[in-house]
Amino acid sequence: MTTLLSLVVAPGFFASEPVRTAAVIGGAAAIVSGVVGVFTVIRGQSFAGHALADVSSAGGAGAFLLGINPLSGFLLMGVLAATSMELVRVDRPSERDLVTGIVTGAGLGVAALLLYLNVTTSSTTGAAVTIMFGSMFTISASIVPLAIAVGLAALSAMGVLYRPLLLSSLDPNLAAVQGVPVRLIGLLHLIVVALAVALSAITVGAILSTALLIGPAAIALNLAKRPSVAIFLAAVIGVAATWGGILLAYDSYEWTGGHGWPVSFCIVALIFAAYVVVAEIRLGSRRQPEPGLKPRPREGRATTAG
Repeated sequence: MTTLLSLVVAPGFFASEPVRTAAVIGGAAAIVSGVVGVFTVIRGQSFAGHALADVSSAGGAGAFLLGINPLSGFLLMGVLAATSMELVRVDRPSERDLVTGIVTGAGLGVAALLLYLNVTTSSTTGAAVTIMFGSMFTISASIVPLAIAVGLAALSAMGVLYRPLLLSSLDPNLAAVQGVPVRLIGLLHLIVVALAVALSAITVGAILSTALLIGPAAIALNLAKRPSVAIFLAAVIGVAATWGGILLAYDSYEWTGGHGWPVSFCIVALIFAAYVVVAEIRLGSRRQPEPGLKPRPREGRATTAG
């Protein structure tokens, strides 16, 4: 057993402080993203989640420039963007996408300016790569308490919002008739999405955080019909992909002669591979006829002989 484990896990993995920090923060981000992501997919707000991830990069860049906790910057900008997108009164989906696109463009413009100032006026190196693509093995252990607090706050909010959010996601008109404040619920959900995106951004980076938000949720919804089961599966899949990605990245230092692969790439690659496998299995099950039923003959154009 020990020999088999040594073949999979490189020496020093469990004793590494950066690995333990990455596992804790990455696990928290994966759980929150899985829970929130299921509702994000059901509500068709994947683009909004991606937009919040892009805009939050401005907060991360500002935090690096000011020398403060980067998670605080991601959180502040994400919540501001979520509030801005939801408070603008729109009725059609195309108008909502338009507002989301405008907010995204403005946020990325601010991020570009702040990253430029980081390069030209600060001694911080690698800020752009860390903000956009993450660097889990360099996360400070001092961020752990805030990350856990944000995760617990997001999960608590989802527990309170679960029933009205589920009803308003499946049938907004019925929810409104039953007295559910649909618009307020939508705003609160988007704010919780911002919290999830901020946690993901500190781990896999702002650009790739959408993969952790949407990927496990999409896989889970392909496997489960009940939302509660899908939420549980999404959290488990997210944690498995995150911890598996950390292990792959750590082991890759031996495979590549000391350079190693980015943790964010390993996590996203595992999520993508899992989604492809599940999608293929689901597609294959649809193609198979039910037991006892014969395949229907292909219909062709009838011809008559004269």
